[in-house]
Amino acid sequence: MHAAGEGWLARAALRSAAWSERWFPDAWVFAALGVVIVALAALAFGASPAVAVNAFGDGFWSLIPFTMQMVFVVIGGYVLATAPVVARFIDLLARVPRSGRGAICYVALVSMLASLLSWGFSLVFGGLLVRALARRGDLRMDYRAAGAAAYLGLGAVWAMGLSSSAAQLQANPASMPPGLLAITGVLPFGQTIFLWQSIALTAALVLVSLLMCWLTAPSDASALTAQDFGVETLTATAPLPPRTRPGEWLEYSPLLSVLIGLLGLGWLGYEFATKPAVSAIANLNTYNFLFLTVGLLLHWRPRSFLDAVARAVPGTAGVLIQFPLYGGIAALLTHAPGSGGATLAHRLSGVFVHVANTDSFPLVMGAYSAVLGFFVPSGGGKWLVEAPYVMQAANDLHVHLGWAVQVYNAAEALPNLINPFWMLPLLGVLGLKARDVVGFTFMQLLVHVPLVLGLLWALGLTLAYVPPLMP
Repeated sequence: MHAAGEGWLARAALRSAAWSERWFPDAWVFAALGVVIVALAALAFGASPAVAVNAFGDGFWSLIPFTMQMVFVVIGGYVLATAPVVARFIDLLARVPRSGRGAICYVALVSMLASLLSWGFSLVFGGLLVRALARRGDLRMDYRAAGAAAYLGLGAVWAMGLSSSAAQLQANPASMPPGLLAITGVLPFGQTIFLWQSIALTAALVLVSLLMCWLTAPSDASALTAQDFGVETLTATAPLPPRTRPGEWLEYSPLLSVLIGLLGLGWLGYEFATKPAVSAIANLNTYNFLFLTVGLLLHWRPRSFLDAVARAVPGTAGVLIQFPLYGGIAALLTHAPGSGGATLAHRLSGVFVHVANTDSFPLVMGAYSAVLGFFVPSGGGKWLVEAPYVMQAANDLHVHLGWAVQVYNAAEALPNLINPFWMLPLLGVLGLKARDVVGFTFMQLLVHVPLVLGLLWALGLTLAYVPPLMP
């Protein structure tokens, strides 16, 4: 009923979101369908049933290290964002805006900047900032638009930052499937997210997203607040209940947190002292270790830290149950040769070579990745599905391999703006449904698509091909 006062594009987006929530199955179903389709395609191109079955089984567990790394991205981000001192910092940040429209733009900026550090941290931090702003009685802020703004970190620029699954994977040869490593070699951050072209694209996305937030934010008269949605805006970091048993003493004492934290800080200090900072942070284990160590120290008491972990774990279910299927798909693509010894990855790369050239590759690959991303909503998992053949095509067409990764990163984020899968952790913090925010994120999508594809093409013209660098 609240859509009546909005523009026709917002109404259409809300209807689209409602239809998707009613008719689209769980994201796991899309991953499972992907396995079936790829397996049937392998069989159709001459792979024997035994080869296809073995490839799927061998690949199913091949991503366990990467799966756990992605799980800890979520857990580490949540633990850090909900530490009491960080929660108080969020309350301080919430004092800055002076108007509802300004608050929405403010949330968007904070969310996008935080996502360049960690997408998991951005989702939770942005959601808690919206709740803190909603507690201000002097500020009439549209809760839906603010929730959409908090999601812009994941919906716009996260994959261009340090927690980019594809860039992290390509920089860590130990995490890559052998078939992919043979195609791409190692691509350090200097060849992906730290290219000046990547930084320019990210800056453009941030500025345009902020402008859209300002233009689409409802006025005070038509704004729907958290109270209108019946959402309680109490702080998410309630004080610990008093301990009731002697055995709980160590759980409530900071002793273990300090000792473990000192060990962790010592190891981190050694890592950053003996390696370039970019190389150290590019290691996902180091990245996650940093967030967990700082989170443990900021929570101070083990009980507070463990409670935060317990609240974070349900948000990792999709990663845990889907990534093994993506590992199976990657193996079917790269390790199930058919007639003539050609794998599906090589056949698909041939299609890319046929329909694209060196200059048009970013457009073709970007559009393809964006469409596929709506059905396979997983940055790291989808990259493992796409990378073998799109990177082979990049080699064949002599496209800069690092820019091919960034084409994927920028385009892969586009469907996140209307796909509810990655919204779930944020929506849980806000107490909203996807249909409440998708109308606003859809307006962002309308502008982001031509902007991203156009810049991917134009900036790609400034880069030259560099052959794969093997470890």
